[in-house]
Amino acid sequence: MIVLDNQTIYKIDIDFLEQILASLSLQEVELTLCHNTYIQELNREHRDKDTATDVLSFPLVVDFDFMPLGSLVINWDRASEVAEALGHSVDEEISLLFIHGLLHLLGYDHEVDEGEMRAKEVEIIEEFKLPSSLIVRTQES
Repeated sequence: MIVLDNQTIYKIDIDFLEQILASLSLQEVELTLCHNTYIQELNREHRDKDTATDVLSFPLVVDFDFMPLGSLVINWDRASEVAEALGHSVDEEISLLFIHGLLHLLGYDHEVDEGEMRAKEVEIIEEFKLPSSLIVRTQES
């Protein structure tokens, strides 16, 4: 289940994100859809980076099946810009960011692994028939 805090006027397709979540975990995820200013504030506070980013993941430290997996914050401004630039829908871009963040909540880390996160991301993207992911796009550049 996804607990949504939508700080935008965008109507997000939460049902599709619920399907993605259910394919990977039975635990609840909190999802905030926000604008540049809010995510920049979080990025500055939690990562000492004073810039807006596309997605932030905050895993819950306590690991019990009945507890939420953690929180994801997705930047709608960035998602809509990237979707327009790459020619796919905002929902598709949000789904890609959701997958990326969700994999971080599940313990994957593309900055230190040997391609496991990328492989898992590609597998999910293909399963749900989505366009190229954040990691795939970055590695193809």
